[in-house]
Amino acid sequence: MSDHDTHEDLEIWGETSELSMQRVVDTLTTDDDEQVVSSLRPSKFDEYVGQSHVKSNLQISCSASKRREESMDHVLLHGPPGLGKTSLARIIAGELGVGFKGTSGPAIERPGDLAAVLTSLAARDVLFIDEIHRLSRAIEEVLYPAMEDFELDIIIGAGAAARSVKIPLKPFTLVGATTRSGLLTSPLRDRFGIIHRLDFYSREDLASIVRRSAGILAISCDDEACKEIASRARGTPRIANRLLKRVRDFAEECADGVISRDVAAQALGLLDIDELGLDRTDRAFLSLIIDKFDGGPVGIETVAAALGEDRDTLEDVFEPYLLQEGFLARTKRGREVTDRAYRHLGKQPQQRGGQGTLF
Repeated sequence: MSDHDTHEDLEIWGETSELSMQRVVDTLTTDDDEQVVSSLRPSKFDEYVGQSHVKSNLQISCSASKRREESMDHVLLHGPPGLGKTSLARIIAGELGVGFKGTSGPAIERPGDLAAVLTSLAARDVLFIDEIHRLSRAIEEVLYPAMEDFELDIIIGAGAAARSVKIPLKPFTLVGATTRSGLLTSPLRDRFGIIHRLDFYSREDLASIVRRSAGILAISCDDEACKEIASRARGTPRIANRLLKRVRDFAEECADGVISRDVAAQALGLLDIDELGLDRTDRAFLSLIIDKFDGGPVGIETVAAALGEDRDTLEDVFEPYLLQEGFLARTKRGREVTDRAYRHLGKQPQQRGGQGTLF
């Protein structure tokens, strides 16, 4: 392949990537992810990489419950998106040898929706509710007796003719997942017997995940390439797998299908993802605070308005990794960019004297 042909391939690949991927380091699940997620998802604890403390504790709980032939205590998993909460829920069901049913908080709109799901569960089944913090208060009221006493408390009729009917349920295990545990009500949180937080993954664990995924997808990817992809994956397995697929596309079009470290670095560079996993939007976030607000502090509402992004998106998707890596600080007066962010962006730290904008 000539240098001219390679250059043309790079330009074409870069253009199609820009149009089709949008933000490749987004932690939200995309339709493209769902096409391969089943094959890449671990099915047992031995295949699950990382989160060793959480994994070991869940293994003990699963083994003890299975030996007693009882339903396992309800489990709450919280932490940033893309860290494997859904995978752990499926693994729990697999280890217990029971059925698995999954839904999400926004999908349960009426108490009757939740009642239909709960009455369909077999004994000791696992019910997974993603984004459980988004359940309405009316749904939570139905969930409380279901979790605690394994029964539904249904009101039939209205006014003076109204009466309460209790419907027994088979014992089950609820696994709730949330990215915003602070939004859970205390009564709901208190009904979970097992609560674990999932943290960002180390680069070594992410490299192992990339290596495993490459094997499953029959991708030729050497160890150094796996490490390169892992170093830019923002500590998140979902992003690591997504980057692997994008690098595979580049390798097939521009590098004879073989992924080396140089090929991975070139592909990720074209995607505008730097060596620490920050993309163009992350850098715009930090640069905005530096250039427009003297490095902060500045209120999150002001930043959201200036970037044209939703506040929840900034707090759930952008900020966790920037905070984890020490590029951003949350203070009582607002968000503030750190000296590390100045150095990473090649900007000169300024004298901190501005009052910022507080919202």
